[in-house]
Amino acid sequence: MMSLLMKDKAGLVTGGGLGIGRSTAIEFAKEGAKVMVSDISVKDGEETVRLIREFGGEAAFFPCDVTNEEQVKGLVDATLEQFGQLDFAFNNAGANGKFAPITEQDSKTWDLVMQVNVYGVFYCLKHEIATMEKTGGGAIVNTSSGAGLIAVAQNSPYNTAKFAVVGLTKSTAYDYGHRNIRVNALCPGSTRTAMMDNAIEQNGGEAFERELVKTIPMGALADPEDQAAAVVWLCSDKAKTITGVSIPVDGGYVLGK
Repeated sequence: MMSLLMKDKAGLVTGGGLGIGRSTAIEFAKEGAKVMVSDISVKDGEETVRLIREFGGEAAFFPCDVTNEEQVKGLVDATLEQFGQLDFAFNNAGANGKFAPITEQDSKTWDLVMQVNVYGVFYCLKHEIATMEKTGGGAIVNTSSGAGLIAVAQNSPYNTAKFAVVGLTKSTAYDYGHRNIRVNALCPGSTRTAMMDNAIEQNGGEAFERELVKTIPMGALADPEDQAAAVVWLCSDKAKTITGVSIPVDGGYVLGK
């Protein structure tokens, strides 16, 4: 009989309405977890919940803008109220800004990317950990990026934000390991999501995608399900001694760079 990795566990996913977030919320549920799906889009988040319930999984939706600390606290509180526990969290909500040299970047874009990717993760960690400390611990995964490990041309706001997520992950993991709270970072490579489609469009469309694939040793973009599998494993007891790491799921893209 197959054992479910997340049986009897409950947690939350931010940015759970589309892409990696949706796939991961679904994967958590397939592995037996109860999932609070959160997204700034009510329509997208509720669709993820519908997809989970369709196969008999347990999920609920809570709208949340991660740049608003009170909304983030509300999300954590709602998860605890709904399920009675917070065993895991996937802090995935993100924004990618625009591709341009730093001399052409503007403060509005810079602030948005920092607010969503850095402050959003900070607020989530702050309130998730406060809850996990009271309930005996847990596992958290923050979405960084391959751009949190290496430089990406003409994308300084996103690059800076995702390096910051790696730093936040390491610092928090170091501080809270003794409280049985593990914190790791997922560093997706090029993955077939709406955000990736936007980046491809900004950089030249199909021609850019063909050149991009050539730089990946395994010769293909990842699927959201590939990222989901890594996140669920990191949050499971199979990874019970792993904390503070930043795992690239990218077909080998960052190798040698």
